[in-house]
Amino acid sequence: MSEFEDSNQIIYSKNAIEFVTVAAETCLFLENTHSLEKTEFVTKILKLLPLLYLKTSMVDEAPLQLEDELEDFVTEEDYQTIREQIAFVLGYSDRYLEVFTKDISLSDEPIATDISEDLADIYQDLKNCLLRYQIGVQEVMNDALITCIASFKEYWGQRLANCLRALHNVCYNKDEQEQSEETEVLESTKEHILSHQHNEDFDKLLDSFNA
Repeated sequence: MSEFEDSNQIIYSKNAIEFVTVAAETCLFLENTHSLEKTEFVTKILKLLPLLYLKTSMVDEAPLQLEDELEDFVTEEDYQTIREQIAFVLGYSDRYLEVFTKDISLSDEPIATDISEDLADIYQDLKNCLLRYQIGVQEVMNDALITCIASFKEYWGQRLANCLRALHNVCYNKDEQEQSEETEVLESTKEHILSHQHNEDFDKLLDSFNA
């Protein structure tokens, strides 16, 4: 089998297509973070990330075909937009203590990082892969796929696993500050409703006097 045929089998394989599909769904979801509430965001991303991990790990390996590095499409502005949107939605819950890092053994204190940064890093690699893949040139598609999978193994796969742990904690183990924030929101909503109801009752009373 020629290198061309081998690459062709990989980029159009079932595993590759399923990976690209889940990657596209993940990117689209992260690009629309601004339209979501915190609970909805956390619930949905907790379903997407394990699927993304699974589909990425199932893609077959293949050699790179191009000597030159692939073009990057995601700009620093794109990256920051994604990161800031996620950070805004998560609020206080964005930050968590890192465990799996090379620097942990050199530090006397816990190392903190952000879910939003992890997800923005994942988005950057996935989006670059997708935009390269869409070019339609077989060699570019092959290298886009293989480069993304290599980055998954060396870098963003660990990021995915780390923030998945943090997101699980956000979803199922709310701390006192989060509970306090939710209570404040509920109390504020209740006061607004009661105030609105009071105004309506007062308006009805005025109408009865004017009748």
